[in-house]
Amino acid sequence: MYVSPVPSDATSSVWSAILTWRAHDGSRMESVRVQLSGKRIKANGRIVAAAADTHPAFGAYYDLQTDEAGATKRLGLTVTLAQRERQVSIARDEENMWLVSDQRGESRAAYEGALDVDVVFSPFFNVLPIRRCGLHQRADSITVPTIYVTLPDVSITSAMVRYSSAAPGSAERITVHSPVSNTTLTVDADGFIVDYPGLAERI
Repeated sequence: MYVSPVPSDATSSVWSAILTWRAHDGSRMESVRVQLSGKRIKANGRIVAAAADTHPAFGAYYDLQTDEAGATKRLGLTVTLAQRERQVSIARDEENMWLVSDQRGESRAAYEGALDVDVVFSPFFNVLPIRRCGLHQRADSITVPTIYVTLPDVSITSAMVRYSSAAPGSAERITVHSPVSNTTLTVDADGFIVDYPGLAERI
């Protein structure tokens, strides 16, 4: 059950919530603790997936921080399989260049000017461009460069993703066109995903 974000204490401007999604076929779950301060987001989450035709069973833990505008500053990700564990850190500097660090070393790239990171299988990460651009509060259409992290192989690419939102109050629906999905998301008043057809629904 979703609980609307509440102040972490009486004097704090940080708002917190725990969100949980379940894949429509029941093979995967994601749970994340989210802290909001304006557009700034801090999140710690976990994805647990059973074995499927397209991937082995795996678990993934992530730690995300954005800046005050909602653009991703750092993502730390640990993916665990039966045979091995992989870790990667993706961080954006003041020049909007991204430093990727993993067991193979470090690399630096612009990724087409991306400000958002999306982790495949996760409905949470779609909230980043939605809240950053205020799509849950107004009707608009945007195309944003995005860094994609696939699981469980932890490969990193970039792609252009288009989001289109209707006016607030019209069932909070946002369409998304990306390399992995062309669908219409349902979000709540805070911009968090309620239902992602074909991926997961919030419980």
